[in-house]
Amino acid sequence: MPSDATQRAITDTLTGLIASAYDFSNRADVVGRIMRLYPDSGPVISASAGRIISSRDSLAAVIRRFWETTGSNMQSPRWEWGEVYVDVLAPDAAVMTATYSIPHYTPRGAPHIVGGAWTALWVKQHDRWVIIQEHLSDVPMAMPASGSAP
Repeated sequence: MPSDATQRAITDTLTGLIASAYDFSNRADVVGRIMRLYPDSGPVISASAGRIISSRDSLAAVIRRFWETTGSNMQSPRWEWGEVYVDVLAPDAAVMTATYSIPHYTPRGAPHIVGGAWTALWVKQHDRWVIIQEHLSDVPMAMPASGSAP
């Protein structure tokens, strides 16, 4: 079992990677930043909205579609963490489960929040932490997400 210091360092690293990738205030190369969370090659398993994606190219297409149809239309978005749990399995493997919300304004100026829960299996490959499996669960529309409008 890794030491407490190692566990804290890995937790800080993983949450930092996510925060940097999902910094929507920086509109430059959002899809590229998000895709850097995943390995450059090999399988990537992503489950979301009742579907499973099993290739990096398919995942990139879904993320690109999200950004083009939803993300790029968010006005003043900010990423907010809710609960975050990181279970460090080994110095090169960890599971992160977290809730998140992205409060923002729609193009018409109405407050809106996108959010959910995310579980990701991270491994360290070639001195780089990457997600090899994940499951995202959106907050149902009828339920309020954690966080508040901007």
